Amino acid sequence: MNNSFLFAIDTDTEEVIVSDSPKGSHTINFIERISRQDNVILYNAVVTLTSLASASKIDTSVFKAMDKVCQMIYSKHQENT
Repeated sequence: MNNSFLFAIDTDTEEVIVSDSPKGSHTINFIERISRQDNVILYNAVVTLTSLASASKIDTSVFKAMDKVCQMIYSKHQENT
């Protein structure tokens, strides 16, 4: 896994927004949108990641672990498309 992706949820369209940002950069590069119905597992994982990020007491070790899960699921998604 060479790339590190950023994930967000668009609740209006029920899509995962995938992007990346080169190290040391302040720019974010849009990669793609994946609808919930095209990858339910990724969508649910990113919803969980988002919930962890917005918790009043964020546990960074759990957040990082969930981010790794999202990275892995997305990498598998790329292999299958």
